[in-house]
Amino acid sequence: MSGNTTILVSVIAVSIILIGWLVLRPAITATRGGKILAFVALLIFPVLAGGMGVQEQIQHSKTTNFCLSCHVMEDYGKSLHVDDRSFTPAIHFQNNLVPRDQACFTCHTDYTMYGDVSAKLRGLKHVYAYYLGKPSQPIKLYTPYNNRECLHCHLGARGFEESEAHSKEPDMLARIKTNQLGCTSTGCHNIVHNVTQLKEASFWKEPGK
Repeated sequence: MSGNTTILVSVIAVSIILIGWLVLRPAITATRGGKILAFVALLIFPVLAGGMGVQEQIQHSKTTNFCLSCHVMEDYGKSLHVDDRSFTPAIHFQNNLVPRDQACFTCHTDYTMYGDVSAKLRGLKHVYAYYLGKPSQPIKLYTPYNNRECLHCHLGARGFEESEAHSKEPDMLARIKTNQLGCTSTGCHNIVHNVTQLKEASFWKEPGK
């Protein structure tokens, strides 16, 4: 149990105890101190616990395990372990180029509930489709993958800025940085999750698992 979870549980427990005490001894609220205690027990603590609970779940929903807990995402999780350097997500995941515990969130922040309004609405749509509707198959991006998500990490990195592959044309690097030339749509890094190829793939075993 994390430190934040321990604090949350403690706040909830104290709130329940105080509310129980007020229910058993309502006469306490006749005094000024009792009114303050009731205010804290019935309003402040529940609001505090609710806010902490939401924050805890938001942090949890950023984890790779959370993203892959949906059945429709299982193959995408497997693709992170493909033993083939041409698989872009796999090479990033296996070499810690993205944090493994937040791999999905790191590369797809524009599809989560923490970005702009449209991203939040899409995130809620995904929740609805999983629990109340039917997820579309095959899973597709709403729009072409934006280089912005790659540049969060690669912009300014020597390996990216000085790569010969990014300098084949005079303005090539500038076009990549302005999303005019897609990283995943021009044949350079076009092998992404490619879940249809998993049956023929060999897999890397993550140490300790």
